[in-house]
Amino acid sequence: MTTQQPGRDGSAGRKVVLVTGASSGIGAAVAARLVVDGHQVVAGARRTDRLRALAESTAEAAGCSGGGLEPVRLDVTDRADVADFVRAARDRHGRVDVLVNNAGVMPLSRLDSLLVDEWDRMLDVNVRGLLHGIAAALPVFTAQGSGHFVTIASTGAHEVVPTGAVYCGTKHAARAITEGLRQESAPFIRVTTVSPGVVSSELADTITDPGAAEAMRAYRAHAIGPEVIAGAVSYALAQPPDTDVNEIVVRPVHQR
Repeated sequence: MTTQQPGRDGSAGRKVVLVTGASSGIGAAVAARLVVDGHQVVAGARRTDRLRALAESTAEAAGCSGGGLEPVRLDVTDRADVADFVRAARDRHGRVDVLVNNAGVMPLSRLDSLLVDEWDRMLDVNVRGLLHGIAAALPVFTAQGSGHFVTIASTGAHEVVPTGAVYCGTKHAARAITEGLRQESAPFIRVTTVSPGVVSSELADTITDPGAAEAMRAYRAHAIGPEVIAGAVSYALAQPPDTDVNEIVVRPVHQR
C-alpha cells in the first residue's frame, strides 16, 4: 500500500495519480512529469508497449523522487475496463488521489465529408471516455473524502473552427461536463480543466480528410511541447487542499 509522504514543495503529499491516454503526447508527458514530482502514476492506454517504454524511461527519475509509474492496458471506451482500472489502482495502493482524463482523438474533417465513423470515435473517446472515468472515480473520491479530477480539454472547448465542428463539439462537452462536476461535487473534490492550444503530438496523425490534414500542417507551424501542459497539470496538483485551480488555458504565443 502506498503511504502519503510530504512533497518536495511542502504543499502536497505523494499522490496516487491515474492518467488515461498515457502512451504518447500530453498523456505521456503528464505521466513522466508527475513521476519527477514524486507521485505514484498509474498510466493507462491501449498501447502497452509504449507504456512499458515510458516506465523504463522514467525509472531513474522515480528512483530520485520516490515516485513510480505502472503501465496498465486501458480502453476508455469500455466502461467496465475503466471501472477495473480505477478499482485495481485503489486496491493496490489503498486510495486514488487524482484522475487525469486525458485520452482523446482528433480526426478533423468538414461535416460534408460525412466521416460518420470518425465522428462516432470522437464521441466515444472524448466524451464517453471522460464520463466513464468520472463514473469510476467519483464514488472512490466520495468514500475517501478527497480527490482531484483533471480534464485535458482543448482551446477547441472555447471556439469552433472549420473542420473542427465535431471535435470542438466534444471538447465543449468535456469542458461543460467538467464544470458541472465541479459545481455538483463536495468541496473536498477538486476539479480542473486544462485547455491546451497547438501542442506537438500524434493527434494530427489521425486526420484522414486531405483538406483538413493540409490545413493542420499549416496550423501546427508553431506548436509548444507537451511538457508545457504537463507543467500546468503539475501546478494544479501541487496546490494546497483548500485551493482549487479550475481552468488553465495554455497556448503558443503565435496562436490567436
